[in-house]
Amino acid sequence: MATANGANGASAQQIDDTTGEYLFLDQVIRRLDRHLIFPLLDHESRKENIPQERQDDLRLATFSLLKNTNMVDYVSQLYKDVHNSQTAPAEFEKKKQDVINRMAKYEDDTAHLTNVLSDEAVTSQLRSDKVANLKFLEEQHAVTQQMVDDLYDYGRFKYQCGQYPEAADILYRFRVLSTDNDKVVKATWGKLVCEILSEEWESAMEEVDKVKEHIETRLFNNPRAQLTARESLLHYSLFPFFNHEPAKDKLTDMYFSPAFMSTIQTVCPWILRYVAAAVITNRNRMNNSHNYQKQLKDLSRVVKQEVYEYQDPVTEFVKALYIDFDFEGAQKKLVEAENVLQGDFFLGSSTDSFVEAARHLISESYCKINQRIDMKDLSSRLGLSDSEGEKWIVDLIRETKVDAKIDFKAGTVVMNHPSQSVYQTVIERTKGAFFRTQVLSAAVAK
Repeated sequence: MATANGANGASAQQIDDTTGEYLFLDQVIRRLDRHLIFPLLDHESRKENIPQERQDDLRLATFSLLKNTNMVDYVSQLYKDVHNSQTAPAEFEKKKQDVINRMAKYEDDTAHLTNVLSDEAVTSQLRSDKVANLKFLEEQHAVTQQMVDDLYDYGRFKYQCGQYPEAADILYRFRVLSTDNDKVVKATWGKLVCEILSEEWESAMEEVDKVKEHIETRLFNNPRAQLTARESLLHYSLFPFFNHEPAKDKLTDMYFSPAFMSTIQTVCPWILRYVAAAVITNRNRMNNSHNYQKQLKDLSRVVKQEVYEYQDPVTEFVKALYIDFDFEGAQKKLVEAENVLQGDFFLGSSTDSFVEAARHLISESYCKINQRIDMKDLSSRLGLSDSEGEKWIVDLIRETKVDAKIDFKAGTVVMNHPSQSVYQTVIERTKGAFFRTQVLSAAVAK
């Protein structure tokens, strides 16, 4: 079942990877539970115009990934596809019968406790004290500790069979009663995976909070174990991050928090692609411009720090626009980023909103540093035709309410930047120096 360590996917064959996207995918799936890897491989296999060699490689990888699970019928069909055979070995039928028998035994072993917990008259008497609850159930309803442990094993088994909603429910019941902290943590990770694969995003976010709490409050044997747990949560959280709109603000804050950002920079810098995409698309939804500007500033700082460790078209767009102030470079990287996002499992549905927000950011930055703007030039920088660019600029001025005048005859936009007095300029430039002098004086005085 899911743990903080996840499960490694099957190793892919060496194939041509000119864009680096196969390597990127490999980095991501190595941090995921094997059941979470399957949707990514399935997404890859459904792309148009992929080489037959790649298709065969993905089919084999999927078979290798799932062959040790209890999803026997599906794995049997995969075997036939991989080996181009009409029949599967007898071992699959034998394993299927074994799974049916074990399922029946788990149902018998947990039937009594399941019936007890289904009685509202009983559950209404349960409290937050697990020890007291177990004593009450033992004395009044003949529930034993073994019955509780059987729930955990049954939940794991359901999970291995791919019956995720049922597994989530059983693991929840186990967690309510169990005093075994290690098993409770594993059950929480497992329930998180089950909620993700059932696309129960609100429940998944509740489990993200519980896992995060475990990570921050649990005593780990070594710092690396805690780092690995954060690394796993960062990857697992990508599923609700880009599938559940209400999760974006909370998860953006989590990714930017010092502990998790340090984890990204230390062991998984490729997560910056998703942080950057989330921040940029947030432009279309954030009402508080101050918070958004802070996010952009924090993002630019991290991208600049990690430029020698990790780059892709999404982070390179941020670098070109906010670090190098290279508008032509930003426009080129936006085209590349659009292609990358379209093929990314998590970001594909966000492509249009990303491109729209990125064009606004290019326009805003360009307008801030230019007094007179050639509309054809700006349209070209945005990758738009002259007519599309003209409409875009008119809408931008109307939306942002900047002080500007459009000269349609000359094809220009004149920006009325408020001038700052010399007096105010001197104050702004000396304010920081004065503060630093005070700090230095205080340090010398000590």
